[in-house]
Amino acid sequence: MAVSSRTFSTFLCIKTTSFRNPSTPLSSLRFASHPAAKHCLVRAVTSATESSEPTATNKRVPRGIMKPRPVSPEMQDIVELPEIARTQALKRIWAYIKEHDLQDPQNKREILCDEKLKKIFEGRDRVGFLEIAKLIGPHFL
Repeated sequence: MAVSSRTFSTFLCIKTTSFRNPSTPLSSLRFASHPAAKHCLVRAVTSATESSEPTATNKRVPRGIMKPRPVSPEMQDIVELPEIARTQALKRIWAYIKEHDLQDPQNKREILCDEKLKKIFEGRDRVGFLEIAKLIGPHFL
């Protein structure tokens, strides 16, 4: 428990007490003495619960870039799935690039496109690594 004057000038609890134990005597708390302050008891309530395990009723539904979406047939050739989240698609594209050694040896930020990647990246021979996320957007249906 904490004690507050109504002007929020004093929060003082010298001896800490358990919030879960309502039988803690008020005599264990020492209040700041201010002549003009009116003291009132404030009980702090935390948002944590005893059981924080996820259950079937409060399971989060993916939204935004985490939500699986159908992809174009060109994209399916690389990611090997008909429906995938943008984040996972980007990971699989990078895995494909590294597996086939398609990074430019002199400039690792450039991707040298093979035939499969050219279908996704608008027929370009080279793509900067920051452009990949923008260029895969039209392939999500």
